[in-house]
Amino acid sequence: MVGVLVVAMYSGLGMAAPDPYQLNLPEPQSIIAEQIYDMHTMLLWICLAIFVAVFGVMFYSVLKHRKSLGFPAANFHHSTTVEIIWTIIPVLILVGMAYPATKTIIAMKDTSSPDITIKVTGYQWKWGYDYLTGEGEGISFLSSLSTPKAQIENAAPKSENYLLEVDRPLVVPVGKKVRILLTANDVIHAWSVPALGVKQDAIPGFIRDTWFTADRTGTYRGQCAELCGKEHGFMPVVVEVVEPEQYAQWVAEQTTQSAAAAVDASREFTMDELKAEGEKVYAANCVACHQANGQGIPGTFAPLVGSKIATGPKADHIDIVINGKTGTAMAPFRHLSDMDIAAVVTYERNAWGNAAGDVVQPSEINEFRK
Repeated sequence: MVGVLVVAMYSGLGMAAPDPYQLNLPEPQSIIAEQIYDMHTMLLWICLAIFVAVFGVMFYSVLKHRKSLGFPAANFHHSTTVEIIWTIIPVLILVGMAYPATKTIIAMKDTSSPDITIKVTGYQWKWGYDYLTGEGEGISFLSSLSTPKAQIENAAPKSENYLLEVDRPLVVPVGKKVRILLTANDVIHAWSVPALGVKQDAIPGFIRDTWFTADRTGTYRGQCAELCGKEHGFMPVVVEVVEPEQYAQWVAEQTTQSAAAAVDASREFTMDELKAEGEKVYAANCVACHQANGQGIPGTFAPLVGSKIATGPKADHIDIVINGKTGTAMAPFRHLSDMDIAAVVTYERNAWGNAAGDVVQPSEINEFRK
């Protein structure tokens, strides 16, 4: 009860409690988050009022109308007045709470007329982003945890955003309605950014949608909110909200990078070049499951050292990297460029004692994309 009172004190002033002992919701940064925040504040005050009224009457009755003071026991049986009172009051309270809640839920479901539509796919354990419509259409990338392993595995000092930082954040312009289409590749995930008022499950085989319009620029962080596996705690969400001019510049940079990658894909690379690039791609996308030494995790993730995939026909190797394997935790990595896929496959086939001896060129990759 003390916790409720403390939270209510902060909430009643319309302010988030100060860090580092924040007891309230994050400061809202979108219209939906603001409605959620206001409703949360209102309900806390209602709960506080009910608590004070009920326990006030109870304690007053116990102290002032006890038998030791000579008061006879009251009999409220068959009192129509009492029955009406304790029925009408809760009904009014419920209606008062249901009305704003219903308005907010309806608004949360209104994904019509978006400025930008982005498909978000949950993988074990990263997020895939595909810009489908609006400015930035055609941009695709994966977003993975970027907290250094030394901080996670050792007693190294933790950064300010420990476990809430990624290599590539979702970038959107301020003031624009962004529709999010959510699905998952393997198990149920949940894309959650509290400051933007967004939390939606990503379910394999289904497309669900939500939306937000960020009111202010800034970096807003969240996490997967469904228990999705052993790396569940290492699957953050980071949304970078920027001015429209900065967003246009970011889109131009992404387009230029994609064009550069397409030009590179037409080249013939040496094994050393492919292995060097493949090691970087492997460290960014594969090491969490298959481990840095390629040994995998027994009973959970298959080893690559001496495996039939990494030492067998390279066509099978390319196919499983691009399209994944149904019924397993092996996610498709079609988001990667042809160059990245060619490099990582070449690396895996010629590392840790694997001696396939062949190379995969970027020009070989496109035919495997379904």
